[in-house]
Amino acid sequence: MKTLVESMAKALVDKSEDVKVTEIEGEKTTVFELRVAQTDLGKVIGKQGKTARAMRTILGAAGTKIGKRCVLEILE
Repeated sequence: MKTLVESMAKALVDKSEDVKVTEIEGEKTTVFELRVAQTDLGKVIGKQGKTARAMRTILGAAGTKIGKRCVLEILE
């Protein structure tokens, strides 16, 4: 799951070396914290948050398949 978030983010940004994903594991919920370069933040969020929403939808669908709730947080 971590590699899924990382590969989606790296495909969107210019500075792929600055993409960092931290996984915080809980009992039923896993939180993924995504950090990108300040200049690439807009590309990850997208217009009106559509790109971020799409990434969260994909992550949620993949999490459902393994029986966990997955949450994506985009940090500055």
